[in-house]
Amino acid sequence: MNSLVKRMPKAELHLHIEGTLEPELMFELALRNRVALPFKSPDEVRKAYKFSDLQSFLDIYYQGTRVLLHDRDFYDLAWAYLQKAHEQNVRHAEIFFDPQAHTERDVPIQAIIEGIHDALRCGEQRFGISSRLILCFLRHLSGDDAMRTLEAALPYRNAFAGVGLDSSERGHPPEKFTKVFARAREEGLFAVAHAGEEGPPEYVWQALDRLGASRIDHGVRCVEDPALMDRLRTDRVPLTVCPLSNVKLRVFDSIRAHNLPHLLGAGLCVTINSDDPAYFGGYINENFEAVGEAFDLTPVQLWALARNSFEAAFVDDARRSALLTELEMVCQNNRR
Repeated sequence: MNSLVKRMPKAELHLHIEGTLEPELMFELALRNRVALPFKSPDEVRKAYKFSDLQSFLDIYYQGTRVLLHDRDFYDLAWAYLQKAHEQNVRHAEIFFDPQAHTERDVPIQAIIEGIHDALRCGEQRFGISSRLILCFLRHLSGDDAMRTLEAALPYRNAFAGVGLDSSERGHPPEKFTKVFARAREEGLFAVAHAGEEGPPEYVWQALDRLGASRIDHGVRCVEDPALMDRLRTDRVPLTVCPLSNVKLRVFDSIRAHNLPHLLGAGLCVTINSDDPAYFGGYINENFEAVGEAFDLTPVQLWALARNSFEAAFVDDARRSALLTELEMVCQNNRR
């Protein structure tokens, strides 16, 4: 099973670039930028990765972002992820970034966007990894703040393709961001949103109907609402599920307690992703392997999950066809 996971081409659709900041790079950037860290070593950082919920993770996550100050830092961060993605046979990546986590520290939005974008361009040239950059709004901040962030980013519109919604879900319903998502859609940006991770199924409804989201990030609490399950199945709305993240943040007590089999059994378009892999103990292959072993998934089921990722990706028909053909060839060889 692990051999197939390694060989399968796949798309990663739920990846926070700031969440790929490994402790070693954190210390390297802190030294370069003369930023003091509350840790003495990378090992001490890793020992702090014991989270009780989403907010306890975010508290340390935002501490890590303090070392990111210049376009070179964002380039190095994205490049490190792309090297790992290439090793794990990721053929397409849709990458979230949180500009408000940096602009509030007076980091220019141009440095953030151009640094990441330059790395993605190099990743396509060197590794053949196609990509889309998704600007996420921090939901614990105001809708007005999100609108200001979008307007500041629009001069660099050619560098990013969509908008998303992340950060603390409890108490921050998607409808709070209706206006800024409408503005983004006017600019031709696609929309996704975190919903139904710690928040209720109602947040998924709002993401679909108020924000116009065409994909739901996490969405695992949809099983609590049969009508929502019907909507997701009928409209073939993709869910970008992050199993190791869900366990690390105590959404589920263990991988075996995860509701992935329920989602798949209901016929939903589920994809597997790593979320914030530097913090949650695994990149995309480790997530595939974890659910494969926990639920004894067959090669056909693993192939279906990878196929879903290409179907749910924001790529043109030619790229999608090429990716699906590549996947089919690997699967055919596996059957021989």
